[in-house]
Amino acid sequence: MLGILSNTTFRRLFLAQVVALMGTGLLTVALGLLAYDLAGNSAGAVLGTAYTIKMIAYVGLSPVAAAIASRLPRKQVLVAMDLLRAAVALSLPFVDAVWQIYVLIFLLQSASATFTPAFQAVIPDILTDERDYTRALSLSRLAYDIENLVSPALAGLLLMMMDFHWLFAGTVAGFLWSTALIQVTRLPSQRSEPPRPFVERVTRGTWIYLSTPRLRGLLAFNFAAAAAGAFVLVNTVVMIRGVFGLGETHLAYAMATFGGGSMLSALLIPSLLDRATDRSVMRLAALMLACVTLVHGVLFATFGPMRWEVFLGFWFASGVLYSAILTPSGRLLRRSAHPEDRPALFTAQFALSHACWLVTYPLAGWAAELVSLPFALILLGALAVIATVVGMVVWKDPAHQDLTHSHPDLPPEHPHLRAHDGQRRHTHEIVIDDEHRVWPTQG
Repeated sequence: MLGILSNTTFRRLFLAQVVALMGTGLLTVALGLLAYDLAGNSAGAVLGTAYTIKMIAYVGLSPVAAAIASRLPRKQVLVAMDLLRAAVALSLPFVDAVWQIYVLIFLLQSASATFTPAFQAVIPDILTDERDYTRALSLSRLAYDIENLVSPALAGLLLMMMDFHWLFAGTVAGFLWSTALIQVTRLPSQRSEPPRPFVERVTRGTWIYLSTPRLRGLLAFNFAAAAAGAFVLVNTVVMIRGVFGLGETHLAYAMATFGGGSMLSALLIPSLLDRATDRSVMRLAALMLACVTLVHGVLFATFGPMRWEVFLGFWFASGVLYSAILTPSGRLLRRSAHPEDRPALFTAQFALSHACWLVTYPLAGWAAELVSLPFALILLGALAVIATVVGMVVWKDPAHQDLTHSHPDLPPEHPHLRAHDGQRRHTHEIVIDDEHRVWPTQG
């Protein structure tokens, strides 16, 4: 899998992703300490609001930002967003009111909502071979897991030597390093696209996404992953401190176990996808993750908290299955759009997948707070089961399927008809575009 790092362009971009994520990980730790510094015991409410603002920026602004950025050179967009994130991180140590945190977090996440989909859309233009691209997706998944595992440890070491405000300097350094790497990287030229009205540019990615059955299935599987993942991310600290009565070290163990399972899955997925379809892997992983979450909740409600070692086993299995759902998604997106439409489609995936988290985050927190932790597990597990069944129903086509369809409205000299010997009724693999505005059916 590491062989693709011999590609200089991808290696630089991957390193840019890693250092930016490391900076983001330091920011997460520093932001929690800053919130406590300003709000005391209300820090949880401050962070909850900040993360809600993050999700709103991701869901609401990313399509608009992408539509604006689509007319600009991609390298300049990436560099500008990294510089904006660095400027915001540099400002955070100087805030003295909670509302200032909210404003700066909105700016930071708005920049990330522009940067991340644009960055993801560049990779398939660099690695045109599907096997290489699959391995790149696994490395990208590993980068997120490394952030979750390494950044807290690095933050802990730095806090032994300096005040937490200096962690923001590490965040700034990460974004600036990412900027330098992107700046010295030669990116593939953008595919020209026909001029479109602004509203169409904003909605085009979502239209392609929701018109493609396999992507509707992907969205359902994303919701299943978010339902299970939200409990882990929101309530692990409550499980460790409130249920098991353990300390911060054991919280680190639990999150490392989940992250370790995710990393192992990311390492194994490329070879698995050489032998199995994306649909079969994601369907099985989503079904198993939903069942693991549901069974955990039922056992918890019936017999009380399980032994520490068994709990870690559930978290490890959840990490493995969670990553198995998310890793192949880039392959589906790449396959489901022409190169000029990929940025819009990656943006739609970014917005819609985070909309899933916008639903499941508060569900995980409030269900546990108002009822109980077992109820929250059962509720989220049941929702994951429902989402998985929906995904299996709406995504029925195999990896590649040629469909017979007709074009009664195209003029005889249209390039698409000429490519098929002038035949209005013909067969080929379908991608939603201006000539194929709805998904054809077989009668």
